[in-house]
Amino acid sequence: MFDEDWTKALAIAAHPDDMEYGAASAVARWTSQGKEVVYLLVTKGEAGISAMAPAGVGPLRMAEQEAGCAAVGVHQLEWLDHPDGLVENNLELRKDLAGAIRYHKPDVVLSCNYRDSWGGPSWNHADHRAVGRALLDAIRDAGNPWLFPGFGGDPWDGVKFAAFSGSPESTHAVDVTNTIEAGIASLRCHEVYLQNLGGEMADAGQFLRDNAVAIGPSIGVEMAASFEVIY
Repeated sequence: MFDEDWTKALAIAAHPDDMEYGAASAVARWTSQGKEVVYLLVTKGEAGISAMAPAGVGPLRMAEQEAGCAAVGVHQLEWLDHPDGLVENNLELRKDLAGAIRYHKPDVVLSCNYRDSWGGPSWNHADHRAVGRALLDAIRDAGNPWLFPGFGGDPWDGVKFAAFSGSPESTHAVDVTNTIEAGIASLRCHEVYLQNLGGEMADAGQFLRDNAVAIGPSIGVEMAASFEVIY
């Protein structure tokens, strides 16, 4: 079972909506338990709607993410300014992430799938892959006083584990039977994005319920969210 013996999580994702596609239902469970979850978005999602110019899309998606956070009890949302679609796993990103970990001092770090695929013949977004891989290094960097000295605060080596939602190599699952509706509401806050997305992923309720129902039996519950946990 997923270890829930912790107090604070820092959720780091590449884009607005990344946490909402599965992890937000688990976040709603944890905030309802009194845990603190902070979101940090690496980009503003400005290149995420091909029919709209980035200058207008960025502020729009930031507002949608604010609403999505509120729907699952997340009261602190922060942003980096890496370019959407062009995020690189480099020292700049590692420094930014290590600094955020030092500043917030989380017990747990959350993110989304960083593997090359979603399973089967698929290819994961370059930003997801870059952020996840940089994040794993940044967790170690955050505890090393000789790397990025002073950036973000004192070294922090208190992260118990990192959990990546939607990984094809998931190892754990979380019961979201009672919080799936909050997760769906959170994804539906990305209204303009979903309208332009199309396909099965645009139907927030159907997509999230189907996935949760498929995962639930793995831990003997009706609905669950899956994570790859790395210690």
